[in-house]
Amino acid sequence: MIARHRRIQRAALLAGAALLGAHFFLAAFSQAPLSPAKIKLHGLISGYLEPYFTQNWSLFAPNPTKDDEGIIARAKCSDGSVTDFYDVTGPLIKETQEDRFFPSRTVRLVSNGINQLNDSDDLLLRLRQNEEEKKRKNSTAKDGKPKDVIPLTPYEKSQREDAERSLSRFSLTRMHDVCPGGTGPTAVQARMYIKTLPPWSQRKNPEAKSKVDLYDLPWKKAVDLR
Repeated sequence: MIARHRRIQRAALLAGAALLGAHFFLAAFSQAPLSPAKIKLHGLISGYLEPYFTQNWSLFAPNPTKDDEGIIARAKCSDGSVTDFYDVTGPLIKETQEDRFFPSRTVRLVSNGINQLNDSDDLLLRLRQNEEEKKRKNSTAKDGKPKDVIPLTPYEKSQREDAERSLSRFSLTRMHDVCPGGTGPTAVQARMYIKTLPPWSQRKNPEAKSKVDLYDLPWKKAVDLR
């Protein structure tokens, strides 16, 4: 009986060690230099690590957060009218700030969606940014937009589609009575904004201004989001 118990205990320890070793291997591999194997396995590894075990170098970033990100949204009603944009993120941030001890975590649904929308391998992102800067003036596509030297991977495309659907669905839940007659929206469009704050060195300069960039997500039918 004792020998059997020890065998079970030993097997459990070995299985636990194997799982722990596999976890650390995947985490380390996700931060390895870019390679064909890493690109091929990117979707599998990210699917396991996200959102709880995501690995990045943000802890050692030399620059603090300097952007204010959020979403606004507008709806299309059954009579064909389109509403004004509704601030989705603002009320959530206010709710969080008003309760410091037990803050609402609803705002994370927006921040996680934005992060997922921009999710990409750090090295791939830097390579794309560098190539876009180099070829912005000299190498353009037929539609006048800069070419992407490194196209989006299938996993990145899937992630962005999921993020667009998630942000649109959440926006729809925050816009109950925006249409006349109490009817619900038939479609919704979310718009992401990125407000680049003045640098820390200009924090006392009253003339320092922020820059706001807007990115419209595609219209989504309400029936497809429910």
